[in-house]
Amino acid sequence: MAMDRDLGVAFVRAWFEAGSSPVRGWEMTAATGVRGLRLLEEGGVFGEFTFTEENREALSVLRANGGERPGARVVATDARQGVAGAPFDFVDLDPYGSPARFVPAALESVRPGGVLAVTATDLMVLAGAQPSACERRYGSRPVRGRLGPEGGLRILLAYVASEAERRGRSVRSLLGYVRDHHVRAYLEVGKYAGDPAPVGSVDPATWTGPDVGDRGPYGPLWLGALFDRALARKLRVPSSAAAPDELGRFLARVNEEVEVDVPFYYEANRLSHALGLPRPPSLDRLLAHLRARGFRAGRTHVRPEGFRTDAPRPVVERSVADLSSVH
Repeated sequence: MAMDRDLGVAFVRAWFEAGSSPVRGWEMTAATGVRGLRLLEEGGVFGEFTFTEENREALSVLRANGGERPGARVVATDARQGVAGAPFDFVDLDPYGSPARFVPAALESVRPGGVLAVTATDLMVLAGAQPSACERRYGSRPVRGRLGPEGGLRILLAYVASEAERRGRSVRSLLGYVRDHHVRAYLEVGKYAGDPAPVGSVDPATWTGPDVGDRGPYGPLWLGALFDRALARKLRVPSSAAAPDELGRFLARVNEEVEVDVPFYYEANRLSHALGLPRPPSLDRLLAHLRARGFRAGRTHVRPEGFRTDAPRPVVERSVADLSSVH
């Protein structure tokens, strides 16, 4: 989790203006408080940070860790009930498993223009290994297979967007990503102005992007952007980072990906296998080929060999086939 926490510090430094009015934060399921304390001490923007925890054993450690730190406020409560001090500029929701039961309180506790950071670790459900559980928990039919984790991120975003609209709120994804066995997103929360969120379904019969299988239609899914371009350009590795090299590689990949922020990705080796080709082309050559034809194309953070493009699937397949035959 070190890189995730490093990224949290990088995010608050990039998004909130240091030196302006102090930012007020809340970590809903704080456990021992490691994530929130790093944000408080290393972010340089928080004047006050509230930590809530209900588990007695974790609470004792949380109080020992944060009780004496300037700006930290520790409260023993069930976060689903909210906490005194709302609304907050920044709310962090990182529970064990699904965040769904905490989302209503989170949305109601963020000021308009504030940020909700939300994590889901129930990736088996979101990524399609337990489709009936996904439909019960999130009201969505999941994508299965290698694209399942990204589909899970898009299910989570669609779910939060739906819950937000019920409360007269809107959300915009600033930084949404897949990592290891979880998905996480930083969302700007605003007042709902009547414009629906970019949420919809993917029907394999009409879908022209990467192959999503034939068990659809899938969704509802977030089909909008995962990243805010201006934010991505401002993200920097903090000097306090515990995993600076890892975070640096991640940020470099995001800055490439933000230029072609479209749903789902291809893998040249998988395409080559599906097309019966003897070998996949070089990814660098394939990206250059697609760009030369006027399409956007770039690597994705989700898989080292994955790439996104706005080229239709037949064009991508033809390009792979053409380049595969060239030594």
